[in-house]
Amino acid sequence: MKIIITGKNIELTDGIKSAVESKLSKLEKYFTPETEVDVTLSVEKERQIIEVTIPVKGNVIRSEQVSDDMYVSIDLVEEVIEKQLKKYRKKLIAKKQIALDTFNQAFVDSAESYDEDEGQVKIVRSKRFGIKPMYPEDACVQMELTGHDFFVFRNAETDEVNVVYRRKGNTFGLIEPEF
Repeated sequence: MKIIITGKNIELTDGIKSAVESKLSKLEKYFTPETEVDVTLSVEKERQIIEVTIPVKGNVIRSEQVSDDMYVSIDLVEEVIEKQLKKYRKKLIAKKQIALDTFNQAFVDSAESYDEDEGQVKIVRSKRFGIKPMYPEDACVQMELTGHDFFVFRNAETDEVNVVYRRKGNTFGLIEPEF
């Protein structure tokens, strides 16, 4: 596993790098040696943020943790990713997905027990609605009016289906399809 560490508004000391590598090396048992793990450490006001992204053929395993202490954030992110991996393994095996070759075979084969309902995705409601063309800014206004954290719309400029969503810090994001 290759850990790539970058920093924003923070000096990457040997102690911080060592703490990240030490914690995330616990995840090596799940991945093949060539798997890349992108780690971004940043500081915004008093918030110590760590973002870990692991691209896995067609999917991304990601966690972002925030606290007032970078070492606490590092501890939290490792725990969250480990939980995600255990849930994800069940889905991979059930669907015999191609991403299986990214993971260490012992992890895939392990008979580690966990609650069968844990990690199950259950769709409890389905909606249908017309998607009318609008600009992303107008979609943000509509999202605000509906009280949701996201809004699906057809972009008037590109004629593609896009999604606007609320980000932390009361900002907005736009998701566009990539072909």
